[in-house]
Amino acid sequence: MVPAEAGAAGRKQRALARRKAFSLFVKAKEVPAASRCPGGGEGVRWRCCRQAFEELPGIHRHVALHHSGDVGRQEGLDAEPAEAGGSPADVPAAAGGPEISWALPDTSRINHDDPTSKVGEVLLYYCYCEVKDPEKLCAWQKALCQHLHLTGKVRVASEGINGTVGGSKVATSLYIEVMLSQPLFKNILCQEDFKSSAGGAHCFPDLRVGVFKEIVPMGIDPKIVSYKETGIHLSPQEFHREVEQYLSQASQGQSDTILLDCRNFYESKIGQFQGCLAPDIRKFSYFPSYIDENLELFKDKRVLMYCTGGIRCERGSAYLRSKAVCREVYQLKGGIHKYLEEFPDGFYRGKLFVFDDRYAICSNEDIISACRYCGALWDQYKLCSSQHCRQLVLTCPSCCNKGLTACCPVCQEKELKVTSRASGQTLKEECECTRRRPRVPIEHVSQRMLDTGKD
Repeated sequence: MVPAEAGAAGRKQRALARRKAFSLFVKAKEVPAASRCPGGGEGVRWRCCRQAFEELPGIHRHVALHHSGDVGRQEGLDAEPAEAGGSPADVPAAAGGPEISWALPDTSRINHDDPTSKVGEVLLYYCYCEVKDPEKLCAWQKALCQHLHLTGKVRVASEGINGTVGGSKVATSLYIEVMLSQPLFKNILCQEDFKSSAGGAHCFPDLRVGVFKEIVPMGIDPKIVSYKETGIHLSPQEFHREVEQYLSQASQGQSDTILLDCRNFYESKIGQFQGCLAPDIRKFSYFPSYIDENLELFKDKRVLMYCTGGIRCERGSAYLRSKAVCREVYQLKGGIHKYLEEFPDGFYRGKLFVFDDRYAICSNEDIISACRYCGALWDQYKLCSSQHCRQLVLTCPSCCNKGLTACCPVCQEKELKVTSRASGQTLKEECECTRRRPRVPIEHVSQRMLDTGKD
């Protein structure tokens, strides 16, 4: 038999074995007639993951989506590679369709009764590395998250992966185990790279996994500004000592250091390091322009950078270093997340903004922001009630009760006008909040960042 024929025969044999394993797995999930639910009819029924299925296509889709790895292990096989962008749910497994190539974990320990249970956690992580086939990694990542009933957002690019996912503690633990054992990441990622907080699958509306040019949207081609040119990483302990020294010197007007917040204005508004410079920018993609417009501010300075989990500092510090104006550039390893684990009552005050339905997590009792309307201390965000805008707004319960639920007077007025508009016909518009704010603010060397009590 020629090699081509042997290869074809081998693939056919594996496909047949796969179909057989799939059929046996489904057969094992049959419910005996005597134990079927009353009124269930005479048709065959199946139970799997504490769910009932009355039709064959239903159980087939479930097994293809959630038990691809189990079927493969049953015959001692790995699943076949998936087509770019595909997932197990796209092709019936019984027909021998393409599937994800990397094994999926056993999920028998996971309670699937309530995937939206609020008893769980949210994981935040990233890994910069060379990814030769982002589409394949994306497909596997999507299958893995679906298999574990995780929700959230995962960005894949040729420069690495960036994820924020939520689910049960068992599911997130399995997710970490799989990620740490994955050949692509096992020599780069470690347990400490995963930042966790109380939450769950309910913190996200759905699961979104996709391939992008950058794993954090800075708007600069990774080939031009690479994560490989990043600043010097400081552990939370080292960063704490640096901030302590900086605040001591700054109080005497002797500091040559800038403590730079790499996040957006709505994040720094509710929580920040004392004495920081928090740029009044709406998107991280504005950060490079902010640096360009304020280069003089950073000339011959030592810069201490920080962000939520560390990923924005990777590219942000690389961009700042590429300008060759700073004396030194440092960044907080693991971001605010890791710092607060060790110093909950340290130099970071207020809440930590997170990009999910929680909006913020708390480590100390300080409130550094105020209600948009009455000025009372308040730091719990809500979405602007005007559908044409939908920005975040700080409005206290008292003002909410008065009907002040939009981000600005312009939006408040427009909200009253859209109530009679047909559903689905609202348009996103620029409101007073964004129109009055310069896209890229110019900082003055008046050292406003040294005002440790600013809100």
